[in-house]
Parts: sequence; structure tokens; C-alpha cells
Amino acid sequence: MTQVCIAAYVYGVVQGVGFRYNTQSKANALGLTGYARNLDDGSVEVLACGQQQQVDALVAWLKAGGPRGARVERVLVEPRGVEAFNGFDIRY
Repeated sequence: MTQVCIAAYVYGVVQGVGFRYNTQSKANALGLTGYARNLDDGSVEVLACGQQQQVDALVAWLKAGGPRGARVERVLVEPRGVEAFNGFDIRY
């Protein structure tokens, strides 16, 4: 099984609505590693590593709008080199 990593940049109303916490819960449920963090421009960066199918499931969840209260306007996804993380963290 090949590991893949992606960076997803989520734009819209995604800060102050529990987006990182809910993303962490979803990523953990999918068995992914990486992190979610707020960026200065009001977006959220999600770096996720795992099996392709699980990474795709997280991206689909992000594009579907994430948690209640969030309003996702767009999600940009870029492939990344594989990195090793211990779990899925919220970064500040």
C-alpha cells in the first residue's frame, strides 16, 4: 500500500467554526496523519497523509463543506511529498 500526501487549502468561512477540530476528528476516523492550521488569509491548510482512498475521502468531506457552521467556497488540492507524522494534529 502506497502512502500519499496532499495539501488542501480551504477557503470561505472556515475559521472560528470548529473547522480544524472537526477535520482532525474526520482524519483520525479515516486513519490519516498530518495537521490542520489556520492561515493568516482566513483559510485553513490541511496536510493529510495516508492511503489514496482515505485521503480522497477527506478531500471529498472538505469539498462538501466540512462541519456545520462552515461555508466552504473552494478547496485547492496539491500533491505533496510523503512525510511522516505521529497522528493528526491541530497546529497554531
